[in-house]
Amino acid sequence: MDMLTIGAFAKASRLSPKALRLYDELELLRPARVDPETGYRYYAAGQLREARLVAWLRRLGMPLARIRLVCALEPGPAAREIGAYWAGVEAETAARRDLAAFLVNHLSPSPGKDTSMLELRYSAHSDTGRVRAANQDSVHAGARVLAVADGCGPGGAPASTAAVRALTFLDDEPLSAGGVLNLLEDAVEGAAQAVADLVPRHATDGAPDGGVTGSTLTALVWTGSQLALVHIGDSRAYVLRDGGLLRITHDHTVVQSMIDEGRLTPEEATTHPQRAILLKALGSDAHVPDLRLHDVRPGDRYLLCSDGLSTVVPDEGIERLLASAPDADAAVRALIGAANDAGGPDNVSCVVADVVEAAARPDGLRFGQDLPDRTGPRA
Repeated sequence: MDMLTIGAFAKASRLSPKALRLYDELELLRPARVDPETGYRYYAAGQLREARLVAWLRRLGMPLARIRLVCALEPGPAAREIGAYWAGVEAETAARRDLAAFLVNHLSPSPGKDTSMLELRYSAHSDTGRVRAANQDSVHAGARVLAVADGCGPGGAPASTAAVRALTFLDDEPLSAGGVLNLLEDAVEGAAQAVADLVPRHATDGAPDGGVTGSTLTALVWTGSQLALVHIGDSRAYVLRDGGLLRITHDHTVVQSMIDEGRLTPEEATTHPQRAILLKALGSDAHVPDLRLHDVRPGDRYLLCSDGLSTVVPDEGIERLLASAPDADAAVRALIGAANDAGGPDNVSCVVADVVEAAARPDGLRFGQDLPDRTGPRA
């Protein structure tokens, strides 16, 4: 066996001797031989391939614990694990990019820019559908908070109600774009605890399924100039802007992870037997939400919906109905009607909000300021 000194092996593998000593201590990359008298490490030439893989993965920023997992896999599964890791990095980077853009915008002087004259016109409704005996969805549309939650398991209805109520206090809070993400993160922790307290969990895999109480939560919080998004699960948020529909959430599901890893096409996902299995939800150990800020424009139309809509009405149909509806209430009713026309196999809930320029009223208020809240845990 050809043996290399630690210095020669470090040069060939592009890992420093210090890193090699650390990886030895962590049992990630053990030397082929250690001199019993001097303690000097020697490596086999055949170890270069693994060492270079470790070096490449470190350049990706992969944590050492995950590198150990990748190195223990066969090439095919290792490639999928790397793809899954990078998909997560890109999602996190996108969230950080949005935050950076907000900070740049927040701290940069912008004379003449007046977003304080924007407001939301909104409507919300939840329907049991044509098949289910009860409605486990909850919706809320208020002065600042728009939310949809889809409960599952024996305590699904109270779970979704608890998830939405954990955010509704923000309707009465003075909010700034700079602090709203922290408020939302704390609110989600409260929602997760409220759901966990409802019914003892019996899951063996930590993810809510048909027998375990849990809930999704997708919400937008209005700061007066931006919308803050909080999302966990497979309910969705869309924006219709300039006639085009954009989904602004990423499903936390098994099939979505398979799509991200290239193991499944979006078309195949629609009929996959595991399409309803969640990787993240309130009520499971995995409940860290996606949080980000969105700049708004006058004319934007936002949609929050449970999967009772998105699983039976394709995005093209959602886009057409949103674009053709004259106002938020008409859009909500058209979307729910389309889901029921498609068989209504699940509860379906929608919140639609239009971003409009505020109009002054004779009493000094702006039109829309005193619109009543529409809150509905069930239809």
